[in-house]
Amino acid sequence: MFKKTGLLTGAISLSFVLAACGGGNEEGGNENTDGGNAGGNDAVENNGGNEGGDGEAADVDPQEWRFVVEETQGQVQYVYAQEFADLVSEKSDGALTIDVYEFGALGSEVDQVEQLTDGTVEFAIISPGFTGTLVPEGNIFALQFLFGDDQRTNQDILNESEAINDMLASRYEEQGIMPLSFWTEGAMQWTSNDVQLTSPEDFEGFQMRTQESPLILESYEAYGANPTAMSWGELYTGLQQGQVDGQENPIFFIADANFNEVQDYMTISNHNMYVTMTTVNPEFYEGLGDAERSIIDEAVEEMRDRGFDIQEEQNNDFLSDIEDDSENPTEIYELTEEERDAFRELAMPVRDFYRENGGDMAGEILDQLEQDIEDMSGESTEPEGDAEENGGEENMEEDAGNEEDAE
Repeated sequence: MFKKTGLLTGAISLSFVLAACGGGNEEGGNENTDGGNAGGNDAVENNGGNEGGDGEAADVDPQEWRFVVEETQGQVQYVYAQEFADLVSEKSDGALTIDVYEFGALGSEVDQVEQLTDGTVEFAIISPGFTGTLVPEGNIFALQFLFGDDQRTNQDILNESEAINDMLASRYEEQGIMPLSFWTEGAMQWTSNDVQLTSPEDFEGFQMRTQESPLILESYEAYGANPTAMSWGELYTGLQQGQVDGQENPIFFIADANFNEVQDYMTISNHNMYVTMTTVNPEFYEGLGDAERSIIDEAVEEMRDRGFDIQEEQNNDFLSDIEDDSENPTEIYELTEEERDAFRELAMPVRDFYRENGGDMAGEILDQLEQDIEDMSGESTEPEGDAEENGGEENMEEDAGNEEDAE
């Protein structure tokens, strides 16, 4: 059922501006969660680790590569990419060097995708929300209340899910993007002005900033909001001037991008997690020698736990910063389970929208992912009421069968 890639470490935390959740976030060194593409995983299995695996550096020719991220220096993705580059350099005894480019250095998020596919850069951290038209199945991560609240379990699912690492990864490879790992930058939260977002009624007429993903737009329309796609580079001004009323992102991004300066409220909703992926140009990767590929694969594996730690540390630290910021006071409210259920119920029909509009394999991928989540977390992806209702129907059928057997 699950595809285990290399060393499966404990899960890496999770969900987008993103960057993180919006249109790309400032920086982001997230953790690699190995979404595992066929090429990367096969390299690990066939090569059994590079010559540097026993502590000795591999004998490779000097090369210089480029790695572009969607966030800025100090943020999760950038920290992750820099530590990844350091690992590659260490394992090659300095022969392989990777230059990390922060968001904006080489263009927009869309530009960065093109640069990876045409080989201008070798590596990129890409959020599926920015590739929704290229790989519509990747919009699956925009489905709200699909994953559970335990971020480590969610990261395990990202590491091992067959739906993600085989089925979805193959769709990206067809477009010249090879996922090396899928990972989370943390749970997504809402911020707002004028009204604290605690019920679907609060979203009526609300101008919600989102990424340019049809599925994200559909999700907020289901709540009654007026979603507006906007690049994260324009978001601070958009919030300040009232062009949009609120936004979603992991806590670290909300604070580091200073959105709390121009927002009155933050709702701890955990409605989703910001998922991103570490990717490589497939032609470049396949053209490397065994030693170079093994170095890359080992670095991806070793960054799994570290990536989770980076996002967890930043999200925890920045929450404290927001709470302690007396100059820009933010009222923080955590949704109750009953309040979350009200949103969860409205979010369920959006899965049908994904099945119908998410690409040729959307239904198959969603079915498999729902099964993967249930198998790994032990929790149904259906709202509690629906699960009880279905269970009741099954029990009634079983009882009827038993009566017939008795007769």
